[in-house]
Amino acid sequence: MTSRVPTPLPFADHLERESARFRTVLADADPAARVPTCPDWSADDLLWHLAEVQWFWGEIVEQGVTERGGLAAVEAARVARPADREGLLAFFDHATARLRRVLSQLPADTERWMWADDHTVGYIARRQAHEALVHRLDAELTTGQRTPLDPCLSADGVDEALVVMRGHEDDPAEPGLAADPLGGAVVVSAVDTMHTWTVTPLRVHGTESDGDELDVLALDVAQGARPGVTTEVCGTAADLDAWLWNRPPAGEVTRVGDADALAAVDRVVSRAVD
Repeated sequence: MTSRVPTPLPFADHLERESARFRTVLADADPAARVPTCPDWSADDLLWHLAEVQWFWGEIVEQGVTERGGLAAVEAARVARPADREGLLAFFDHATARLRRVLSQLPADTERWMWADDHTVGYIARRQAHEALVHRLDAELTTGQRTPLDPCLSADGVDEALVVMRGHEDDPAEPGLAADPLGGAVVVSAVDTMHTWTVTPLRVHGTESDGDELDVLALDVAQGARPGVTTEVCGTAADLDAWLWNRPPAGEVTRVGDADALAAVDRVVSRAVD
C-alpha cells in the first residue's frame, strides 16, 4: 500500500478540529447510547476507541519508534480504560493534545513506524486526521447532530480510502501474487472538488514473499478519469468518503453504467478495514 496526496493539507490542524468536534458531540451524550455505524459500541466505547488510537500514535511519534520491534514497549505503556465519562474525557484530552503537539514539532518526512508503506510523521498526521473525521461522523450519527464534513479533507479521504486502504499495485518483489479483475473499470468523481479516480476491482491472491497466503479484494487505482470508461460513481467528496467507510452519505451518491462493474466495486468497498 502506498499513499499519494493530491494536495498536501494541514493535517495536524484538521486533526485538532475534528477531535474537538468529536469531543463536543460526545461530552453530553448518553454513555450507553449505541453507535449506529458501529453497533457493538456505545458512545463511551467510541470515545475510548479514538482516545486509545490517538494515544498510541502519539506514543509512536514521541518515543521515536521506527521499527516494529519498538511496539512492545508502546503496548507495555498502555493504561487501563477509565471507569467513568469524566476519566474518559480527561484521557482523550491528554491524548489529543499530545498527538497534535508531537506531530507539529517534527518535519513531515521524519521517519516513524507505520503499518503502511509510508513510514513518516506526515502520513501518521494524515491518517489520524481521517480517523478523527470518520469517528466525528460516528459521534454525530449517535446523537443526531450531523454537520457538514470539510470538502478538501474529504477529497483527500477518498484518495486515501481508495489508494492506501484498498489499493493494489503489482510489486515485482511479490511474484507469487496474482491480481484477477472482478469487473470493469469505474470512475469515482467528487463533483464539488473536481477530483476523479478510475478503479478496477481485483481479487489478489497467492503466496507472499514471507510465505503467507493472501486472498483479498482490492482496487487497481489510477488518478483521473480513464478515457472510454462510462461507468461512474459520483457525489460530493464528503458523501464519497462516507460511502467508502461504509457510513451513510448525507446526500445522493449517483451510480451509472455497468451494473456488474458497480457491484464488484461494492464488494471491495464493503469489506472491513482494520
